[in-house]
Amino acid sequence: MKRIMVTGANGQIGVELVVHLRKLYGAENVLATARRLVPGPVGEGGPFQLLDVRDGAAFSGILGSFRADTVIHLAGILSAKGESDPVSSWDINVNGTCAALEAARAHGAAFFLPSSIAAFGPSTPARNTPQDTIQRPTTIYGVAKVSLELLCDYYHKRFGLDTRGLRFPGLISYEALPGGGTTDYAVHIYYDAVKKGSYTSFIAPGTCMDMMYMPDALDAVVQLMEADPARLVHRNAFNVSAMSFEPEQIAASIRKVMPGFAMDYDVDPLRQSIAESWPDSLDCSAAREEWGFAPKYDLDRMTEDMLSRLKNKI
Repeated sequence: MKRIMVTGANGQIGVELVVHLRKLYGAENVLATARRLVPGPVGEGGPFQLLDVRDGAAFSGILGSFRADTVIHLAGILSAKGESDPVSSWDINVNGTCAALEAARAHGAAFFLPSSIAAFGPSTPARNTPQDTIQRPTTIYGVAKVSLELLCDYYHKRFGLDTRGLRFPGLISYEALPGGGTTDYAVHIYYDAVKKGSYTSFIAPGTCMDMMYMPDALDAVVQLMEADPARLVHRNAFNVSAMSFEPEQIAASIRKVMPGFAMDYDVDPLRQSIAESWPDSLDCSAAREEWGFAPKYDLDRMTEDMLSRLKNKI
């Protein structure tokens, strides 16, 4: 990667990935795009343009003018939010990605697309979920992700486009609150621990989901995009995860730093049903073997860092 165009730059991943990429490749070489300009480092720390990713002509024009060699396509509607408006979710997630792929193909740019554990479903093996397995998701977000995993594979095989992607688990970050995902509780719990000393979980006790701390997720994107393509067997939708836990386990980790922390439950039926359709843990061996995936943060190390940074921030 030398010149990079990032879509969805105001999202949970984008606000940190843009800054991370600008540090690595130079601010002038990373173009952030989004549907609105938000004050802060994404819009003010380097080139920025407004873009609705469904507008293929505008997408291609911006990509060509910037002379980007890589598109990192993050724009999309997340799982729980998507269920409130499935038609708009499909439009932005699928049609926006089609426009992005066509623009990348027209300009010969490499293409990164995040997938998700939402691409699996209740019939997928829940423990140590294989890289290649049955995928029958039950949310519009998951259905879109499966479709786009296949579409990226198609663009690589049919047109030779350099497409790559990761199946992200829940991502935990101190920089930005999440935007409507089922794993959001694992971010909110840290904010409420610092602000109130307690948290009410909308995910039920005993519900395991895969997670990753944002610094590991940022490193994984760069590592995959810089990997030798000859080593990539799967190319798109690599399983990646750093830890798997249920709400009480993250609460117990917080209590090691804040012994008085308390948690109770008020389960959201929608997000709970989504969580129960996802895997408990992922087999990440393909990512390790094909491009050296090696996360640095476990639950306790992440907790210590999150609480320390949030105390300073809040």
